[in-house]
Amino acid sequence: MTRFGIIRHGSTPWNKEGRAQGNSDISLDEAGERDAHLLGERLCLEPWDLIVSSSLLRAKQTAEIIQGKFGSIPLLLDDRLREASGGQIEGTTEAERVAKWGLKWWEIDLGMESKESVVARGMSAFEVLLREHYGKNVLVVSHGAFIKHMLNEIVPHPDRDGPLDNTSLTCVVHAEKGWSCELHNCTQHLTSTNL
Repeated sequence: MTRFGIIRHGSTPWNKEGRAQGNSDISLDEAGERDAHLLGERLCLEPWDLIVSSSLLRAKQTAEIIQGKFGSIPLLLDDRLREASGGQIEGTTEAERVAKWGLKWWEIDLGMESKESVVARGMSAFEVLLREHYGKNVLVVSHGAFIKHMLNEIVPHPDRDGPLDNTSLTCVVHAEKGWSCELHNCTQHLTSTNL
C-alpha cells in the first residue's frame, strides 16, 4: 500500500486577486507562508517518507517550508506536477476575461492546457512514484486544477467538485484493489489549537 498526501500550495497575491496563475511563477504571500508552516507542523507528527513538488515557485516554497519541519526528509521537484497551463488567461481575473473575450470566453481557444494533457502527465508522475517508492508515504505538493483533474481521474466522486483550499491536504491510497480517498481538502491545521 502506497499513501499519497496531496497538498495544494499556500496562498499567493494572485489567489487573493482571483487571477489565473497557470504556469506563471508566483511566490507565496505572507499568509501562504504562515499556513505552510502550520501544515508542516501537523505533517511532521506523521510518518511521511518523501516530498515531491511541482517546480513552480509557490509549490516549491510550500514544500521547502514543510520539509524544514521534518529535519531530514528528501524533497524532489517534478515538472509533471505543475499547474495546468492557462495560456492567454494567465494573469487575468474573471472580469478581465469577460471584458476581453466575452461571457463564454472558455469556449475560445486561448491556449489553455487540456484536462487530458494534465491527467496524462500527472498519471505518468504518479506511476513513477508508485514504482520507485512502493509502500511509502509520499507528500505531493501541487496546484488546484492539477489536483482536481487527478482526483477526478483516480478517485472520482460527485461531492468533491468544489475548489480546493490553499494548503489543504487530501490523502489517497493505492493498494491491490486500486485507489481510495481517505481524506479530502482538509485544513484542520488552520483552525486547530491542538498542534
